Parts: sequence; structure tokens; C-alpha cells
Amino acid sequence: MNQLINKKSQTGFTLVEMSVVLVVIGLILGAVSIGKDVQRNAEYTKLKQKFIDQWATAYNEHYARAGVVLGDSQTAPRFMVNGAAYTAGGTKPISGQNMKDETAPVAICEGAALMPVSTPPRPAPLLELHTRMDRLGIRMPPGRAEGSEDRYLYLDSNGNPQEVQVCFQWNKPTTPSGSGNVMVIGGLTPELARELDQMIDGKPDAQEGVFRQETILNGTSGVPGVEWGANNTEIYGGTVSTGGVGTTVGPNLDENQVITVVAHYKMNQ
Repeated sequence: MNQLINKKSQTGFTLVEMSVVLVVIGLILGAVSIGKDVQRNAEYTKLKQKFIDQWATAYNEHYARAGVVLGDSQTAPRFMVNGAAYTAGGTKPISGQNMKDETAPVAICEGAALMPVSTPPRPAPLLELHTRMDRLGIRMPPGRAEGSEDRYLYLDSNGNPQEVQVCFQWNKPTTPSGSGNVMVIGGLTPELARELDQMIDGKPDAQEGVFRQETILNGTSGVPGVEWGANNTEIYGGTVSTGGVGTTVGPNLDENQVITVVAHYKMNQ
């Protein structure tokens, strides 16, 4: 009797039981991996709704209350962001002058640290975004904190922190990303830029629609556009090019931040 009990107690797992355990482990690992992607997609949607959309609303609210866009003159409006500082062309009226040869007024931001170097170089902005909104009692998105409403923190695909920053500027005619008043959005990883473009324009095209990549020329009508420059395999600090390919600076390891791009989001006013 004791021999039967000892023999039964020494019986191990069967192959079927081991297979079931391995399948369950695989399902758990897969669910964790998928869950991370779902969580990141939800965070990107939140970023658009709670930050990008709310800054567009704040910009439109400024126009509704002041009758002019951000930084424009109320007595002699030019319908330009920071239009009050537009002096190129002297006393010429807007109609009849070749504005593509003029110098656009500088952007209005709250800080410039996160806006990368551009080609041509981006002039130093006016650091007055917070003040100009406060003057009209306009509620800004909460952003990171009081005084940093122009910034939003998120995690990239490596789990490292990245920071989005917004500015507003007027693009003169012949600007690659399109002319008119735009929200400049820096600090976007390529996947975040594509997802925002998909949500705003319906497809991730860097040169078409109201959401475009900075410096990307608008293409010929009737032909396919271009992909957003760079991808998530490239390290922060790399040179962004077009067609989904950038210049990698070192290997993109888990401890590295992902490369970022700059977008121009055309405003209604």
C-alpha cells in the first residue's frame, strides 16, 4: 500500500499539462505586449484631445475675443500671427506686394528649448504665449504645470519620457509646409506624428492636409504624397529626412530616446 502511495506521489506533469501551461504563459505575455500598445495609443488620443485640440480652441478663442489672431494689431490687422511686428515691406499694403520675398515675423512661444534647429534656421521666438492668453482671460490647456501650459509629457515606444511643445507662427507664401497661420508642434516621435496625422487628416501623409511635417514640400497634385521622415528605430538627435528614413546617430537601444520631428498644424484663422 505504501509503495502505491509513493509511486503516485512521484508522478510528474504530462505533456498535455505542460503544453497547456506553456500556452497560458504565451497568452499572458501576448496580452501584456498588446496591452502596452493599446495603452500607448490611448495616451496619444488623450494628447490630441487634451492638449493639441485645446490649444487650437484657445487660439480660436483669442480670435473671437480680440478680433485678430495671436499677436496681430487690432487697429491695423494683417491676419498674421505676430502681425503687429511685421515691418518688412514698410508702409506697402498687403495687396500688391510680393510677400514671398518678405521676412515673416517671429513665432510666439513660451519657451524655445524643445524646438529643434530647422533649415532655414528658425529665428528666436517671442516668449509671450502665456502672457498674451492671460491678457484676454483665455483658459489654456493644463500642459505640464502652471507656466508650462505649452508643454505635454508622454512616453515614447522605448518607455522614455518625451515632451511636446507648441508655438504659433505665420508661414509666408512658398513655405514648404504651406502658408498661413500654423501651430508648430515639436517633440513628436514619428509614430505619434503619424497617428496625429491619421486622426486629423484621415491618413498619415507628411505633405498633404492641414497637418504636415515641417520643411516637406507640398507635392504635385494628383500624385502620392510622402511618408513622415524618420522612424522609431532611430535615436534622438538624428537628422530627419523624408520617405520614412532618417540619419541614425548610434544604435537605438532601450535606454535611448526616439528621434523626434516637427509638425505644422494649419489654423482656421
